[in-house]
Amino acid sequence: MSDVARAAGVSVATVSKVVNGRYGVAQATVERVQQVIHELGYEASLGAQSLRSHRTNVLGILVAEFEPFSTELLKGASREVAGTGYQLLAYSGGDGGGDGEGVAVGWERRSLARLSGTLIDGAVIVTPTVVETKHGFHVVAVDPHTGPSGLPTVDSDNFAGAVLATNHLLELGHRRIGHLSGRADLESARLREAGFRKAMADAGVPVDERLVGVGGFKTESAAGTAAELLALPDRPTAIFAGNDLSAISTMDVARSMGLTVPDDLSVIGFDNVPESALVNPPLTTISQPLQRMGAEALRLLIDLIAGVERDTHIQLPTELVIRASCRPWR
Repeated sequence: MSDVARAAGVSVATVSKVVNGRYGVAQATVERVQQVIHELGYEASLGAQSLRSHRTNVLGILVAEFEPFSTELLKGASREVAGTGYQLLAYSGGDGGGDGEGVAVGWERRSLARLSGTLIDGAVIVTPTVVETKHGFHVVAVDPHTGPSGLPTVDSDNFAGAVLATNHLLELGHRRIGHLSGRADLESARLREAGFRKAMADAGVPVDERLVGVGGFKTESAAGTAAELLALPDRPTAIFAGNDLSAISTMDVARSMGLTVPDDLSVIGFDNVPESALVNPPLTTISQPLQRMGAEALRLLIDLIAGVERDTHIQLPTELVIRASCRPWR
């Protein structure tokens, strides 16, 4: 501020008023100070701002890693933040390792400890492993591992989506349907497997437990499980994968084993990330409104900070997106 004041020929107090949008400065002076700020590339320190006002007007969106699911959520959040007076800080805090799945349990606690107090006024945390936070500001969870709890939450109807996926395969005449579940510690994965089993039971089709395996929502782990299922003498004619990455991995494995999708194997995923429409053949999937989930989480966080009374659990619907990776069983 001293540099700006010196170059503009005004006091530091005047620069402070201009930077913070306060009254009492002539328009010509405001324009001169802003021009100098632009020329010098001046930016206010978030840490210094928070010490003075206890606010940074920055919201954090914390993810374990930047993969297709979280990237789509970020797109929605970044669109929603426009015009709110807030800025958005995206932060990856998974650190890697720790639980055998590439993400350390408790990553969100460490991330919040690093960012709270001086850098952000509140946070959206994506698929947190724990939801108990003690950092004195508002936090919204998207698709938490344990499902909705006391923390404000945004998720989608995982159970209904899984029923849709399984019913689609059943309506195509498939009876030997496999399922690649997600991580055992994820409520969304449990609900998707429960929806699969409910649809099979309602159709009177027994689940062959040999055709159910853990895909882990990861490309590598899903590939190993898919290979085991497809190597069975009486292999599945269709597979419902717990997410799109697992489904795409299953299609790659099938191709490597000489099978054709969808002629020899129908595959359906879950999420509808952009990659699902780009694979060959394009993947039939269950669409979560991922960008809308990110936008809803960001809006919920802003409302909580403003003291707006509202429902703190938002569940969005899922829908079937039919492409070319499934066909009627001959």
